[in-house]
Amino acid sequence: MKKLNSTILNEVIKPRPQESFKGTFGKVLLVGGNHQFGGAIMMATAASVYSGAGLVTVATDLVNRTALHSQLPEAMVIDFKDHTAVAKMVAQVNTVVVGPGLGDTQESSDVLHNVFAHTADHQTVVIDGSAITLMAQEKLATPHGHIIFTPHQMEWQRLSGIKIADDAEDVNRAAQAKLGGTVILKKHHTEIYTNDEVYQLPIGSAAQAVGGMGDTLAGMVGGFTAQFRDDIDQAALAAAYAHSAIADEIANQQYIVLPHQISQALPAFMKKVASAQQTHTIGFH
Repeated sequence: MKKLNSTILNEVIKPRPQESFKGTFGKVLLVGGNHQFGGAIMMATAASVYSGAGLVTVATDLVNRTALHSQLPEAMVIDFKDHTAVAKMVAQVNTVVVGPGLGDTQESSDVLHNVFAHTADHQTVVIDGSAITLMAQEKLATPHGHIIFTPHQMEWQRLSGIKIADDAEDVNRAAQAKLGGTVILKKHHTEIYTNDEVYQLPIGSAAQAVGGMGDTLAGMVGGFTAQFRDDIDQAALAAAYAHSAIADEIANQQYIVLPHQISQALPAFMKKVASAQQTHTIGFH
């Protein structure tokens, strides 16, 4: 198991080319947030917007529309019950993030089935939260796309069938290979299982044990994979590292870290990484 370090940030987060437009930096669709769990999709959406994705759309229960527009005017909103509109939007984006605050009702299941039916091999599909639980309960097949699962340990137990007490690298690798997608297993020292390698995140702390932290990570993975498309797994690794690196900086001054604080700190954090590369290049020449 390899230790992930800050070099992943330099490999992924690059200075933006001046000749570019919003489409250059990818399109993300986030699907979730039923009438009860609107906060989850808002936190995930904020993370995608603040990470720099070019265009962000949210498919959610319309009870969340006013709150989303007031907090994130950069994001567009559609009704997740409008299956035709959702299917059309799925086809237009680089990355789909499905699950934050989706819930586990029949309505939630219908939304998930619709998304899974319309993803394509060239897209990234981030499967989080309720979507993982529904997949496990209904024994759904992995959809088309470059799949990234972002489970916490109990969700991983449901999806993989591996009890938390039996969690180990070899059995997790076997389960990941069977699922056919990258797995970001959220825990103390998060582990990331790709088709080629296993990584461990050596940073992060108990200050992150706050509701919404995983939603923010899912949104960041969505924003990074849509924006930095040359290597999807590298982009996901960079998102996971940045998420905890920012949290550690905040935790130096606070007892806990609020998820929205990570999102708000993202633009400055990413600027620092990109600027360091520019400074190095100028100095070298």
